[in-house]
Amino acid sequence: MEQETIITILDECESTNSAIPADAPHGHTVMARRQSAGRGQRGASWEAEPGRNVTMSVLLRPVGIDVTAQFSISMAAALAVAITLDDYQIQGAKVKWPNDIYVGDRKICGILIENSLAGRAVSRSIVGIGLNVNQTEFRSPAPNPVSMAQIAGREFPVERIALGIRSRLMELLHDPGLPAAYRARLWRGSGIWPWITADGHRFSGAIGSVLPSGHIVIAGRTFAFKEVWPADICDPSRHD
Repeated sequence: MEQETIITILDECESTNSAIPADAPHGHTVMARRQSAGRGQRGASWEAEPGRNVTMSVLLRPVGIDVTAQFSISMAAALAVAITLDDYQIQGAKVKWPNDIYVGDRKICGILIENSLAGRAVSRSIVGIGLNVNQTEFRSPAPNPVSMAQIAGREFPVERIALGIRSRLMELLHDPGLPAAYRARLWRGSGIWPWITADGHRFSGAIGSVLPSGHIVIAGRTFAFKEVWPADICDPSRHD
């Protein structure tokens, strides 16, 4: 194990979210070169070739974030990754609601956020980030993965990218311009697109807004996470 000023780098752990100490301070960050049980949304696994990708978690102890506004943490995390991709000339990174990062119609990053509450406030948040960096072959059944190396045709400094994401996240956490910046980055944020709901209903419509609660408004209808998907590329029976 190596220790840096603001990030702990582990050779291996089950999951970086689980490797965060309970008493860790705000901003404490753990990165693993290999995760044996990396987690995605709703218990899905996360494929990452050892040493080739960013698999990291950041512990946040935010001040003044009400339970009704906890989606701001998700927005900050997603934008931190998207802006970092800009820094490395990966063009066209967008936020697929609620917090996946897509380039074109392919997923380059997944984010898992675990919040703890104290009364009406978020007392502790662990932001887990899996970014495909130098991996060029994917063997899991995930339908549309892509990496920075596949897009650019070259390799990138994994640990430096992790530090950049962490820095951006800390800057964005309480940025008053966060909602507008998030809306501007939305994947398929303009135009009419096909959608499918959890009960199999298909419809077409434009994204109107994303509410502070994290709910998305499409064609005048409001949906929570896992209640609606892009009908042309996503399978509602999957948890990715």
